[in-house]
Amino acid sequence: MTESVVRAVDKNAERWRWLLYVALALAGAMLTFVGARAQQNAAEDTAFRKLIDGYCEAWSTGTADAPAKFYAQDDGLVFYDVAPFAYHSWKEYHDGVQTAILNKAASIKLTAGKDLRVTRRGLIAWTTVPMHLAEKTKEGKTTELDLRYTGIWEKRAASWVLVHEHLSTPLAGN
Repeated sequence: MTESVVRAVDKNAERWRWLLYVALALAGAMLTFVGARAQQNAAEDTAFRKLIDGYCEAWSTGTADAPAKFYAQDDGLVFYDVAPFAYHSWKEYHDGVQTAILNKAASIKLTAGKDLRVTRRGLIAWTTVPMHLAEKTKEGKTTELDLRYTGIWEKRAASWVLVHEHLSTPLAGN
C-alpha cells in the first residue's frame, strides 16, 4: 500500500509540476506580448511625432503646396480650419488657406506642443495636440494663436495621410 500511495503522490506532484510549467509559459507569453505592444506604441508615437513636426514645418513655409503630401486628395473630405469654417476637399483647402491666410503673411510659424496623443485602430489613427501659430502679415500686424488640433489619419500604402482635421482656437479669456 505504501508503494501505491507513493506512486499516486508522485503522479500528483508531476501533474502540478506540468501545470506550473504551463502557467509559467503563459505568463512569459503575456509579458512578451505586453512588452511588444508597449514597444509598438512607443514606435507609433515617435512616427506620429515626426509626422506632426513635419506637418508644422510644411505649413510654416508659407505655401499650401508644401503640406499637400500630408493630405488625402479625395473629393468630399472635410477639413475644419480657423478661417473660414470648412473646406470640402484638399484642393478647396489648399486654395482657400493660400488666399485667406498665406498670401497675406510675411512670415508664419506653426509649432506643435509636447502633449501629442495618438490612438490607432488598424489603418486609422487620430492625433490630438495643442499647437501655436505665430503670423506676421505683410502689413506688419502680428497674430499669436493657441490652437487645438485633431487629425484623422489613414494608412495608405506606406504613408499616413490626413482624411480629416479640425483646428480651433479657444474663445478669448479661456
